[in-house]
Amino acid sequence: MTTMPNSSLTEGYHTPAMIQEVRSMLSLLPGDTFIDATLGNGGHAASLLDMTAPNGELLGLDADPEMLVQAKKRLRPYSNRIILVNDNFSNLWNVAERADFHPVAAVLFDLGLSSFHLDSESRGFSFKSLSPLDMRLNPSQSLTAADVVNTYSEQELAQTIADYGEEPFARRIATAIVKNRPIESSRELGQVIERVAPRRGRRLHPATKTFQAIRIKVNNEMENLESALRQAIKLLKEGGRLAIIAYHSLEDRIVKLFMRQESRDCICPPELALCTCDHKATMRIITKKVVRPQIQEIHGNRRARSARLRVGETLRGVYI
Repeated sequence: MTTMPNSSLTEGYHTPAMIQEVRSMLSLLPGDTFIDATLGNGGHAASLLDMTAPNGELLGLDADPEMLVQAKKRLRPYSNRIILVNDNFSNLWNVAERADFHPVAAVLFDLGLSSFHLDSESRGFSFKSLSPLDMRLNPSQSLTAADVVNTYSEQELAQTIADYGEEPFARRIATAIVKNRPIESSRELGQVIERVAPRRGRRLHPATKTFQAIRIKVNNEMENLESALRQAIKLLKEGGRLAIIAYHSLEDRIVKLFMRQESRDCICPPELALCTCDHKATMRIITKKVVRPQIQEIHGNRRARSARLRVGETLRGVYI
């Protein structure tokens, strides 16, 4: 039987999306070790540490040093059972190797932006903010949103917005951005987009998809996710579970295709007459259909409405 999260550790903190579904599907036991590759402020981690008490251990990563400070504060009662690292999950393998933290019972990814980032007045993630165009998850990164907005060619901008935002008016928006450069703040960029992208028929603000695209480009999110998933499965023990919460179709598509590939014995293209690979399935898919939040959760947390959870289980230990 699993226990509910310690209320003293959730009071005053944002509750992460689909916390009960994650707890149920990871099925962690007392003493299990697990990795939270997107630690945030520690909400999922605290809940799973309760499940694995009294001696289960956590390796937690976050690319943002400010989020790590928040997580350390929230997880202080578990300080003898946690290792927290400021690093991007694209380096998951190396981090786990250095910590001698393998194989593990579970790896969790809760993708997307936290409330902290969306509400921050200094990072420029929101089109409502007057802050400079930044959008870096880690301030030590070199590329910023200002670089993308003010130095990319019109073609490069249009391609970025179309590829990573799936924005039908990408060309029109790119043209407007170039005409209005230099653009200094997130609010200014949002206003430029709003003037040329129609609002009618849209559930989201006209700037939402463009901001998503620029953020993904700045943080190399899609490439990092593909790399991290391949690393994560190698860190799981036999029967270990990999859980990913995605928030838009691009992320979810990568996760879905990865799990589909890892659950097949052969990954050769169907047009080949003979199989030329020696790929063996490493995973069975637990969530045959994507799992979405309950309506009660969406009512209490609007930012959870787009969450999509997929879970797979390793067929054998693949740690190399």
